[in-house]
Amino acid sequence: MGMRTAVAGASGYAGGELLRLLAAHPELDVVVAQADSRAGEPVTAVHPNLVTYAGQTLAPSDPALLEDADVVFLALPHGASAAIAATLRPDQLVVDLGADFRLQDAAAWERFYRLPHAGTWVYGMPELAGQRDLIAGARRIANPGCYPTSVTLALAPLLAAGLVETDDIVVVAASGTSGAGRKAATNLLGSEVMGDLSPYKIGGAHQHTPEITQGLSLAAGTRVSVGFTPLLAPMPRGILATCTAKLKPGVDTAALRAALGKAYTDEPFVHLLDEGQMPHTAATFGANSVHVQAAADPDSGRAVVVSAIDNLGKGAAGQALQNANIALGLPETLGLSAIGVAP
Repeated sequence: MGMRTAVAGASGYAGGELLRLLAAHPELDVVVAQADSRAGEPVTAVHPNLVTYAGQTLAPSDPALLEDADVVFLALPHGASAAIAATLRPDQLVVDLGADFRLQDAAAWERFYRLPHAGTWVYGMPELAGQRDLIAGARRIANPGCYPTSVTLALAPLLAAGLVETDDIVVVAASGTSGAGRKAATNLLGSEVMGDLSPYKIGGAHQHTPEITQGLSLAAGTRVSVGFTPLLAPMPRGILATCTAKLKPGVDTAALRAALGKAYTDEPFVHLLDEGQMPHTAATFGANSVHVQAAADPDSGRAVVVSAIDNLGKGAAGQALQNANIALGLPETLGLSAIGVAP
């Protein structure tokens, strides 16, 4: 019997992906899978792919049902985790996939989420300098958002190495529809999305903007300026982020690639592709991996870094399990794969 594990929000896309990954994890056993409107239904009625959970029923969203778990994953809508987290024991490992505890700036949280700020937990991006050690000693971990993961891991090494300017970072990133959660909405219907590519929450209005700024500022050691434009792509999952920043004098493609290579050589889930090879969302499908490529554009004087992730993998459930492994002292890669499913 492994460590008793609970997933709150198990009927959503991120919760379902967590259940899928946990089904193959040798040290974590799911004893409680909670839902809200789907409580009382079989897990396989909500997630037909999860046949290993046949016979298990989704439990109601009752914090008391989480009391006996050693590990608790909160895969809940933004703003819903804080109240539940307050009821949990200090010795329980809690990984929050929502945004409740990600931001250090309370004013930024209240501006974008319009709720009181509940506090700040250890930020669960192991590849950022110093974060892995903090995660290893934590019992409360704020899992990063999907867009911030793709952008921060693309640009952090360049900012840390002083290869690019901090005052004019521009990001255009396209996400699959699962990034919006499992909800009925006209703009997410197949008939609306297929054959279409559309921007949304432009002009700094997206709630991930302050988290992107926070992560990149941490890497740069100073406040950065970020312009972020998200796009909705006609695919169920995946993010492709194109990130640009002004080059410092004398910096070329080789220098950019050298900085990324140095940062990620020993990282199991971040892969600098061979020169000339471009990231594809399909290549990271179902994996906890990040694919990155960089080039210097001499005409515009800008660095261009492209990253691809699975927004439900490294952008949510995969990274949550990676963080849990680290905090529990388990091998970081346990139950996770860097190999995508293709075609």
